Amino acid sequence: MKNFKNKVAAITGAASGMGRELAVELAQRGCHVALSDVNEAGLAETAALAKKHGVKVSTTKLDVSQREAVNAWADQVATEFGQVNLVFNNAGVALGATLDKVKPADFEWIMGINFWGVVWGTQAFLPHLKKAGEGHIVNTSSLFGLMSQPTQGTYNASKFAVRGFTESLRQELDVENCGVSATCVHPGGIRTNIAMAAKLDPSMAKPGADLEAARRRFDKLLNTTTANSAARKMIRAVEKNQRRVLVGPDAVFLDKLVRLTGSWYQPLVTFFFKKMMG
Repeated sequence: MKNFKNKVAAITGAASGMGRELAVELAQRGCHVALSDVNEAGLAETAALAKKHGVKVSTTKLDVSQREAVNAWADQVATEFGQVNLVFNNAGVALGATLDKVKPADFEWIMGINFWGVVWGTQAFLPHLKKAGEGHIVNTSSLFGLMSQPTQGTYNASKFAVRGFTESLRQELDVENCGVSATCVHPGGIRTNIAMAAKLDPSMAKPGADLEAARRRFDKLLNTTTANSAARKMIRAVEKNQRRVLVGPDAVFLDKLVRLTGSWYQPLVTFFFKKMMG
């Protein structure tokens, strides 16, 4: 897709971070945007920024883990805007916990948003994209969909699942040749609020240690690339019809490390993780 003017994009997780920047960048290109998030206040702020560029904007409070709600939103967007051309399944959450201690409800929570939210968004909007005759689905995985790290097993599971789902989806769309394509995005550390909003299990900290200190360390690691830079790279990926996008120098470097070392990257990560934790 080379031209975004008068196209329609649906964006989840649009109240802040990459979702907000995607909305504004697309609006600047003349693309109408349908925005969703659980955070209504942040959603309203994003909508106000997008409307400055003279495009049509809608907002919907949405929990992407709820399949029927996502289906209803997709139909609502198609009816209100007349078509849908782009879907950014961007909503995501983080959870820090060791795999022997993680609560089942927390595991279900992160999979519901990070993985099932992507699946429901894809399935709900795909018929509308095919009907439009030109469309693109952009699913947000992570650097942690390419490599694993201690205490991030639940997040790894969700993001590896997004990667596998999206790569298979892209292949199926290529076979079908229906005018719709798909891209999987692997951001490294992006300056958003995901770390500060993350759930942290007590297993993340040593006995007697400050759990919030662990949160601050996590946030520092994720503070390398701006959300705006990430959004612009994602939009360029749609223009170039890329299959995979690595966002940030950390994602590029660590992807190369994994490719070069295979499974031997794991003891390297373990070594540096132990040093970081003191």
